[in-house]
Amino acid sequence: MTNAQTPEDLSRLFVERANARDADGLAALYEEDAVLAFPPGQQTVGRAAIRELMVQLVSTGATFTEEETLPTVYQGDNLALTSTVPSDNTGGRVQLVRRQADGSWLRVIDRPETRAAR
Repeated sequence: MTNAQTPEDLSRLFVERANARDADGLAALYEEDAVLAFPPGQQTVGRAAIRELMVQLVSTGATFTEEETLPTVYQGDNLALTSTVPSDNTGGRVQLVRRQADGSWLRVIDRPETRAAR
């Protein structure tokens, strides 16, 4: 399985793995104690819980498309804020990501939407 070599790779890998219905691969994009702000108004904490949510997500059969990536904001060499312009008009998607010991990147905090779709 390919690891994210840049923070921006995480969005592309998410789309690829979601369309492949790979819940394990999706969960592997997150640190062990990551926080996902989903479902709306709730938080899913930890890779195992995120994996269960991803099982539900891929079982819907939805197709995902890669969204425009906004410029990444870095704090030093190991922390970055990534975001994309959402295709579903939910206001924005943002992720705090961290460089791992092997040089790859994983999501630490993921907020896939900031407001309800209009």
